[in-house]
Amino acid sequence: MKSSLVVFLKEVRENLRDRRTVINTLITGPLFAPLIFVLLINTLVTREIDKAEKPLPLPVIGADNAPNLVEALKQQRVEIKPGPADAERAVREQDADVVLRIPPEFANAWNKGEPAQVEVVYDQSQRDASSAVARLRGILEQYDRRTGALRMVARGLAPSVTRTVVVAERDQSTAQSRASNLFAMLPYFFILGGFVGGMALAIDTTAGERERQSLEPLFANPVPRWQILVGKLGATTAFAITTVLLSITAFAVVGQFLPTEKIGMTLTIGLPFVVHAIFVMLPLVLLLATLQTLVAAFAKSYREAQTYLSLLMFVPVIPTMMLSLMPFKTLYWMYTVPLMSQQIIITRLLRGDDVPTSAFAVCFACTAAAALVVYALALRVYHSERLAISA
Repeated sequence: MKSSLVVFLKEVRENLRDRRTVINTLITGPLFAPLIFVLLINTLVTREIDKAEKPLPLPVIGADNAPNLVEALKQQRVEIKPGPADAERAVREQDADVVLRIPPEFANAWNKGEPAQVEVVYDQSQRDASSAVARLRGILEQYDRRTGALRMVARGLAPSVTRTVVVAERDQSTAQSRASNLFAMLPYFFILGGFVGGMALAIDTTAGERERQSLEPLFANPVPRWQILVGKLGATTAFAITTVLLSITAFAVVGQFLPTEKIGMTLTIGLPFVVHAIFVMLPLVLLLATLQTLVAAFAKSYREAQTYLSLLMFVPVIPTMMLSLMPFKTLYWMYTVPLMSQQIIITRLLRGDDVPTSAFAVCFACTAAAALVVYALALRVYHSERLAISA
């Protein structure tokens, strides 16, 4: 094992000398993603809050056909504006988020006590307009209920006659569990950080040395190949897990500046979360580092290895993104699947759910077993003399 330590220190020292790699791996990657993420969330939340607090600008076509409705809208902080000549075109070209059209028949239907129709013109594909449309719908529904109740009273009937079912909602979510929907991509950043953090070193310790023709002198030493491989994997894993730790720490720090309390959410990334996340990520980082080393061993140059590992990056990207975006129910067998188990556990930790100790154990053991299988394959490649040949 002393030889493994020597190889480990050699690879770490050589990688630290490459300032560009160190900056990209330990600074740019872990810090840039959290800053961009927080900036986007801050901009989105602040913009939506500002829009909710300001009067709603609403172009109205045919405002003279329903003066009572228009007055009710004004009381709900709606700023009435002249309607455009072509409502559909104005919405498509984003000149207006939503347009209210009141037809001439509105007054006749209203006077007869019949349902009076209005048209809400909007474009559902425009995300920026969704809050304005939802706000207008809520105001119109409130006006409809209030007016309907007054009509019932005028006819000597109780307004409750029309209500056959009363729904009492019992929301079981918490401020932290609601935040998990907004921050569902965080596990993806952690897993991707583990992949990117060891990528440069995995390439340099195999394809890089093969291209520089330094593997053959290394293999010529009377040292078992498994010790050489363990030293190289140890260095790659160390850089990768450091990147993950820095990424989690960065999100914990910048998360304090998110206005989550304004939207009824809480993002808690404290020491218990960091410890549990690192525990489940450690075998996965080892698995990814071993897999990267194995794939890079088939490349004869640094550039070729970069191409292979760029394609390999889709292995952690696709399942983690699918699990981040698709709803699913957690089943116990999922803790046995690498990548999936880390995604599930970190997501549940973000939600503030209690994760059983057995789930941590199964996740760690199964991922570590997968890493050992890949290690055995990599060791077979390292026993081949062709690995030291660059041409």
